[in-house]
Amino acid sequence: MPGIDGIQLAEKLSAYPMPPPIVFLSAHGDVPASVKAMKDGAVDFLEKPVQEEDLFDALERAVTRSREESARCRGLADLTGNFAKLTPRERQVFALVISGLINKEVAWELGISEKTIKVHRARVVEKMGARSLPDLVRMAGRLGIPSDRPPENAARTG
Repeated sequence: MPGIDGIQLAEKLSAYPMPPPIVFLSAHGDVPASVKAMKDGAVDFLEKPVQEEDLFDALERAVTRSREESARCRGLADLTGNFAKLTPRERQVFALVISGLINKEVAWELGISEKTIKVHRARVVEKMGARSLPDLVRMAGRLGIPSDRPPENAARTG
């Protein structure tokens, strides 16, 4: 390739939000180049001449990786969209519930009734498409919401 080699191209592509999978083919492969390529996200590094079966296997792994990454990104986009549908109060309830508080404690923290918390919690579960509390905790992790943070005003005594 004129002006840029495969390693440089892989390095530039690795900076993309969803870099394409790369299979390197090189007539002059060496250990440092293959290590660099793999660190930049290459699926495989094959030395020419390459066996047809090895090439097809590497391409199949690349396609599989690309499909899995696309599905992961779509799932995260759906999750982010669901989270955006939560009201500010539902987000508070979500954060407190995943931190391990029971409904009564969440109600106390927010200064509202336990019955109201149950309604908010049910809406959070519905809007997020969760099946259980552990499911909500996993969703929070994917969204980057800490589940182990102490609730605000935790120092209060009742």
